Amino acid sequence: MREDAEGRENSCPRAEATASGGRTMRKELKDFILATLDENRIMAIATVRRDGAPQTTIVAFAHDGLVLYFFTDRHGQKSANIAHDSRVSIAIGQDCSDPAAIRALSMSGDALLIEDDSEVEHARKLLWKKFPEYEAAGIPDRRFAVLMRVTPDVISAIDYSKGIGHAELAKVAGSDLDDFIQAHRRHWVGRD
Repeated sequence: MREDAEGRENSCPRAEATASGGRTMRKELKDFILATLDENRIMAIATVRRDGAPQTTIVAFAHDGLVLYFFTDRHGQKSANIAHDSRVSIAIGQDCSDPAAIRALSMSGDALLIEDDSEVEHARKLLWKKFPEYEAAGIPDRRFAVLMRVTPDVISAIDYSKGIGHAELAKVAGSDLDDFIQAHRRHWVGRD
C-alpha cells in the first residue's frame, strides 16, 4: 500500500523510479497501453477553442509506441484549436457488455502539426496498416489535410478486469519514448 501526496493510502500502482532519478513506466503497464492502442482504431480528442470552450471530436488514429498520429482538415476547427493551444485530452476504448472486460485509456498531451515529408510518409504507412480499406484513397492532399502528432505526458490505463473502476496513472517520461526517438534519430538528422 502506498500513500498519496496527502498521506492517504492508495493501492493504485504508479510509475517506478529509475536509477537516474527519473520516472519510467512499468513494463506491464506500458504493454497494457500498447495493446489497448493496437485494439482500437478511433479516439475522442478534446481541444481548446480560442474562447476557452472544449471541443471533442472523433478521429481515426495510428501509433508508433506511445506517440499517436491522425490526419485532420487543415482549415478545420480542430487544427485552429491546436494552433492556438497544443494541449489535448484523449479517450480511447470500446463499449463492452461485460463490465469486467472494459479496457481503455485516457491521456493528456501535446499535439503538433507535422510538415516533414518523411514523418508524414511514416505516419501514412502506420495508418494504412491499421486502416487498409483507406489505402486506395492515397495520402490526403496536404493542401487540405494535415498530419498531427500527439505526444502524451500523462496516461490513465483503465482495466476493469482488476476491479470495477481500476485505473493506473503514469506520467510519460523521456525514457518511455526512447523506442520512438531511437528509431527516428538517424532519420531526423538526415540519414537513412
